[in-house]
Amino acid sequence: MATNMNRHTQSTPPRRSFLTNMGLGFGSLALGVMLNQDGVARADWAPPTGVPHFPPKAKSVIWLFMNGGVSQMETFDPKPMLTKYAGKTIAETPFADTQDPKKLAIERLVAPDGNGRQRNKLYPLQVGYKRHGQSGIEISDWFPHIAGQADRLAVVRSMWTTDSNHGAQAQFHSGRHRNDGSFPTLGAWVHYGLGSLNDNLPQFISIGKREYWNKRDGYYLGPAHDAVPLRIDPNNPLDFSRPGTPISPQSQQIGRQLLEELNDLRGEQYPDDPEMEARIASYELAFRMQSSIPEVVDFAQETAETKSLYGIDKPHSKDFGMQLLASRRLVERGVRFIQIQHGGGGAGAWDSHSGLKKNHGKLALAVDQPIGGLLEDLARRGLLEETLVIFCSEFGRTPGSQGSDGRDHHIFGFTVWMAGGGLKGGVVHGATDEIGFHAVEDRHYVTDVHATILHQLGLDSRQLEIPGRKRLEIDHGKPIREIIA
Repeated sequence: MATNMNRHTQSTPPRRSFLTNMGLGFGSLALGVMLNQDGVARADWAPPTGVPHFPPKAKSVIWLFMNGGVSQMETFDPKPMLTKYAGKTIAETPFADTQDPKKLAIERLVAPDGNGRQRNKLYPLQVGYKRHGQSGIEISDWFPHIAGQADRLAVVRSMWTTDSNHGAQAQFHSGRHRNDGSFPTLGAWVHYGLGSLNDNLPQFISIGKREYWNKRDGYYLGPAHDAVPLRIDPNNPLDFSRPGTPISPQSQQIGRQLLEELNDLRGEQYPDDPEMEARIASYELAFRMQSSIPEVVDFAQETAETKSLYGIDKPHSKDFGMQLLASRRLVERGVRFIQIQHGGGGAGAWDSHSGLKKNHGKLALAVDQPIGGLLEDLARRGLLEETLVIFCSEFGRTPGSQGSDGRDHHIFGFTVWMAGGGLKGGVVHGATDEIGFHAVEDRHYVTDVHATILHQLGLDSRQLEIPGRKRLEIDHGKPIREIIA
């Protein structure tokens, strides 16, 4: 596997003159337009060296994001009290403690509206649950395959955020409310801070549909740090992966060598321009990806047993299973950050304002076996020790009902879990109250998840700061030490 941990310090001549007028399979106009759209600009700071700040415990991240808001109660934080007191107001339950400000907030949420109608009564659990593994972690019956991996999970049941609408998808990725503006995502920071493990593949990949509020990654770090969108189709895996006009591989290689020679001759006439160099390097990477990417998403060499492990042989889990199998293959080949969006589009498929039982049951069937298979496959190949897997959603859902059979958005307490990459397995950290409303023990804002991931990758976010772009303390977050091995 090719390595390049310190690209920026190499003394290669800048490639501008001819490459800005001729594309390696992209066409001269296309490359010029892309460079212009990318807004290539000079910077007054030195880019990172690509070397971790301290010894890492993980090399790669597989980020599984469930769009729409997963109910914490029906997944990884079951609350039997919801069933016991179903249909009652808070005032009619033992939880109506008027001395507790958290309970007062609950009272306001479920109080009758101006017409005297009850807006939100406690809604019972829509699925059963059991304890699993030696750890005895409680997991809903909708996730039997993930439950089979319970002793590999670090479950954090005390998350909170501030955006109560689906802009929270961007907030979970960047750590900032959309009202604050647009900020780099975690994947962009990892891409910015660490060098390449494989010069033939992008280091930051996005799979699945992303809505406009969560479409970009690099922002002020620059478009070079946006994720490369990937389709699991060996015939058409990514945009611009084929030349605009038919051209043989031999002709492409001859043209590429000629451009390099011409730029070597003209390089001395241009001052050093690291930003332009980075952009040209990205297009050279695109040239190499024309052969490397189709191979990654071609599963011909995978066994029938492996495909079945991911649920690819079942119609309900085939699509997501293919995405996760491709993710394992990408990790094997040195890709650092794979960001997978499940149920993207509009508010998100997990947005269950009504019909929660049918909605979550169907979606769990689509993701459970692929995720369980991914964890098992990574573990048996020795990859889980160096790969962080994260299951997350923008927020949770209310303990009370919305309408007759749904739950509303909920930002005060929800759950994520992580596995691998030097984290403890079979642990639960943090807690919500008896009905899953408030995170009441070891509360964590979303950037604590970011900080934990960066820490395992050997990165200190404060050493990645850019002059003139001072970040808030909450932007950095704090590693969740209790789940780190």
